[in-house]
Amino acid sequence: MTEIAVKKKSRTKLDMTQGSIMKLVVLFALPIIASNVLQQLYTIVDTLIIGNFCGPQSIAAIGTSSQPIEVFMCVFMGIGAGVSILVSMYTGSKDDEALGKTVKTSISFTYLCAIPLSILGIVLTPVILKFMNVPEDTWDLAVLYIRIVFLGLLGTMGYNMNAGILRGLGDSSSTLLFLIISSVTNIVLDIVFVAGFHMDVGGAAVATIISMYLAWIASVVYVMKKYPQIGFTFLPKSLDGKSLSDILKMGLPLGFNNSIYTVGHILMQSLINMQGSGFMAGASVAGKIMGVSSVAITSFSSAMSTFAGQNYGAKLYARLRKGGKIVPVYSAAITISLGVIMYIFAEPLIRCFTDDPEAIKYAMLCVHIQVPFQWCYCVLNTILNLSNGIGAVKYSTIVNLLMLWAVRIPSAYLIAIFFDGHYVTGAVSISFIFGMIASLLFYRSRNWKKIKDLEMAQSNMAFS
Repeated sequence: MTEIAVKKKSRTKLDMTQGSIMKLVVLFALPIIASNVLQQLYTIVDTLIIGNFCGPQSIAAIGTSSQPIEVFMCVFMGIGAGVSILVSMYTGSKDDEALGKTVKTSISFTYLCAIPLSILGIVLTPVILKFMNVPEDTWDLAVLYIRIVFLGLLGTMGYNMNAGILRGLGDSSSTLLFLIISSVTNIVLDIVFVAGFHMDVGGAAVATIISMYLAWIASVVYVMKKYPQIGFTFLPKSLDGKSLSDILKMGLPLGFNNSIYTVGHILMQSLINMQGSGFMAGASVAGKIMGVSSVAITSFSSAMSTFAGQNYGAKLYARLRKGGKIVPVYSAAITISLGVIMYIFAEPLIRCFTDDPEAIKYAMLCVHIQVPFQWCYCVLNTILNLSNGIGAVKYSTIVNLLMLWAVRIPSAYLIAIFFDGHYVTGAVSISFIFGMIASLLFYRSRNWKKIKDLEMAQSNMAFS
């Protein structure tokens, strides 16, 4: 390999087992932050186009669409996260054989899941929307949008799996390029289909699936050319039994975690839907605003998972413990800073999406209730990704289970019954506080104690 090639590789693939921890974490997180900002920009433009060329019912239809899609994606997304963790561990331990088998198996698994889930999603969409109490004036638009999006499930699942593999390898910057391709395509097609051809939410859905297929294909071509050593293919070719077992062992608890969260989201959305399309539209717009203030959460969480996996695989326990303590602090500080900005400029930003007084009123209410507590979610999510990165996936599952079913859902129903249903999103903030406290207890768990003991054993061997 030439010197130029080595330098080129180092700019895209980060070895998180050596060098300044925060510098590497920030370098890894920055492309993901940029990707998240780009995704938020896309959703903002999407909502702007829908809001200005359609109406509040169309905004409400798109706003309530994510939960039915999550129902069918949740377990797969958890398994994809498990693949990313395994890839990071094998990258850290330099086990190229296991890495190649894991990647090839993940490709086959994606195809096995995507096609049946697409069919089920199209068939069961009305059942899920009925359970969610979607209002009559939003029903037809929501069914149309979701069914079209399900046609693009293979592209969405394929892209997300490939992005997870790349993050596990230490390459977070390439996904930004794919998202640029996807977002620009989506925005242009939104303008053409919605503003130009007046196709309403159907046009937005078609634009979404076309853009996701482009992102998936671009990621396939990139991985095949950039990392030929892992044997990546476009079509499935092999399914290794041991690799599949390892993937399911790591990914199923994460998938279960996602599934219980998805069911919880549906219950929360059903409470929101019961307040009418005006509140639904307001909550949807508020979600776009809060998404911008939370870009550091998923970015640093992904960085933490890869950092933990690579250093755990490389058996660098002292470095792992140090990073596990400082990364949550930095990510929380960034989330607080972004939250302050979004809180101050919330109203003018909301008015860009809609001029409906009722939607504006409720969007402001949701922002004021949730934004001040997003930093709590940042801390808990970063720590739980630390536990996932070292393979302690059961801990994060238990915390999320308690946070959702013991705190958020009961709190939401109590608020709706005894106070005012328009404040149900306050239950989310309450669950963030609880989750942060529960996640901090990870540092006193036997999993973290094991890391500490391994560090001490290494230290004693070094001095013996």
